[in-house]
Amino acid sequence: FIEIPYDLSKAVFIATANSLDTIPRPLLDRMELIEMTGYLQEEKEEIAKRHLLPKALTNHGLKSNQLRLRKEIISRIIDDYTRESGVRHLERQISAICRKVDAKLALGEEYNVSVSIDDVRAYLGQPRYSRDIWETNKYIGVVTGLAWTQVGGEILFIETSLSAAKTPTLTLTGNLGDVMKESAMLALEYLKAHTCLLGISEEIFDNWNIHVHVPEGAIPKDGPSAGITMVTSLASALTQRKVKSNLAMTGEITLRGKVLPVGGIKEKILAAKRAGIKEIILCEENRKNIEEIQPVYLKGLAFHYVNDITEVLDIALTDEKVNGAIDFCAEMNKKEEKNKVI
Repeated sequence: FIEIPYDLSKAVFIATANSLDTIPRPLLDRMELIEMTGYLQEEKEEIAKRHLLPKALTNHGLKSNQLRLRKEIISRIIDDYTRESGVRHLERQISAICRKVDAKLALGEEYNVSVSIDDVRAYLGQPRYSRDIWETNKYIGVVTGLAWTQVGGEILFIETSLSAAKTPTLTLTGNLGDVMKESAMLALEYLKAHTCLLGISEEIFDNWNIHVHVPEGAIPKDGPSAGITMVTSLASALTQRKVKSNLAMTGEITLRGKVLPVGGIKEKILAAKRAGIKEIILCEENRKNIEEIQPVYLKGLAFHYVNDITEVLDIALTDEKVNGAIDFCAEMNKKEEKNKVI
């Protein structure tokens, strides 16, 4: 490179990559790998406040008394106008606001120095993204799970519905990957093998179609962390019992009902808090991950640590039936009577 002899024996080379798949394996084996996760919501807010906003003001010839972005406004910009692990797009959105203010100053128009929510929409347009929030527990088979994405944590809903059928099937929809499909099949097989735990009649599996769906079908979803969410969703539908309100969960399951730890706990916890979740079910082995998180992020959350799926169901399912609950015994009796008449 410099075309002269140079001693590199004590030099340290630092390289970055977005994906390890494109790095030759012999080269990767000789490297020390340091994984950097994306910024958290709170970290993005601080970066914007301390660095991005002052930089944007300087670049656009503005003084600090000519434009102010409060913390809640920065948070709204992050939620409604960006989806990224870094802050490049956030920087562009702040710069766009600065340009709008520059234009108003040049034209002598009045404007709010302290930007409001309405001002953000006027400057950046209608929100481009939205976050899911916990809704209600009045429907059977709807359980809130937690997922990790490249742009942070998200909540996701697992939905299960039943329909009478002569040849029952398990249907899975929602653009699910192979691992997530396997989790659904594991969950169903576990419940079939342990019907006595929840008082489920074995005849239900012979007379009812089971449909499991994960909304937002355009987005691919995969991974084992929805295992206990799948079991709870199926159990709720098969027993017609409500799921505890403001509850979310994450964890992998085995065929014998053991709950295994999963990753991305910090991001998932923060996503749950933003969504209005109050209680979270985790594997006992994930307790150490919670202890590493600053207490300020855990305020207002209660954690249940479990080792077995029976513990999950005891916590998650209430004794209350949903309105219009299916009476499986009555339905089966009707079917038997119909068959006798035929």
